[in-house]
Amino acid sequence: MSGSMMGSPVPNEHETVGAYALGILDDAEATAFEAHLATCEWCAQQLDELAGMEPMLAALADLPGSGTPAIGESLSAKPSPRIVNKLVDEVAERRAQKRRRSFYMVAAAGALIIGGPFVAMAASGGDSGGGAKQNQVLAATPKELFDSMSDKVSATDSATGVSATVAMQEKNWGTSLGLELKGVKGPLKCSLIAVGTNGERWTASTWSVGKWGYGIPNGKTPESKQPLYIGGAVAPAQNDIDHFEVVDSDGNKLVQVAA
Repeated sequence: MSGSMMGSPVPNEHETVGAYALGILDDAEATAFEAHLATCEWCAQQLDELAGMEPMLAALADLPGSGTPAIGESLSAKPSPRIVNKLVDEVAERRAQKRRRSFYMVAAAGALIIGGPFVAMAASGGDSGGGAKQNQVLAATPKELFDSMSDKVSATDSATGVSATVAMQEKNWGTSLGLELKGVKGPLKCSLIAVGTNGERWTASTWSVGKWGYGIPNGKTPESKQPLYIGGAVAPAQNDIDHFEVVDSDGNKLVQVAA
């Protein structure tokens, strides 16, 4: 500030200039302040002096303690400490509101992912062999992921009665997998294991099987009559995988599928 205004008291209603400079007024408040600004020289000078301060105030709002007295030393135009303190408080509240909104959005997105199928857009990084990046729709469910892969291998274990079909798609980072499992009853905890040509074992995915199981023709529930679909991935390239195993948590092999 400059001139006689440095020592003059600031009416409370004039402090709206800080919120206006930060862009945190709603439309009605901003319109009302702009009408006031047209006739108020004090607020016009304050607005000029506060322009561009939001990033610095935002940084201060994130620091422990107030730290506000030092801000005046770094500015060519030095607003009063009282105004600076108010602005820092406003920025801190504004950033807290943003964090709360972000949390709710993430929570809602998580609920959507857990609760049902979804479709997302992503940029392809050349995993499908093309050189140019392109937008593609990602599979919305493990079944859609499984169905989208053309390279599939199947096997049925005569002892356990479990049938498995493993779908594969080579990626730059390894191999993407989809599993269709039938004839398995629980309760069990299972894993899909990829066994490399060198004997190394990689866990692609783990899941639980309920009491009634999956892919049982005479199952007790509608869900138990349907196959189970699971997505997974491993680091080795597809050519470096010898076979797949579905095993329970005790290490018992339920079915083996040659790659």
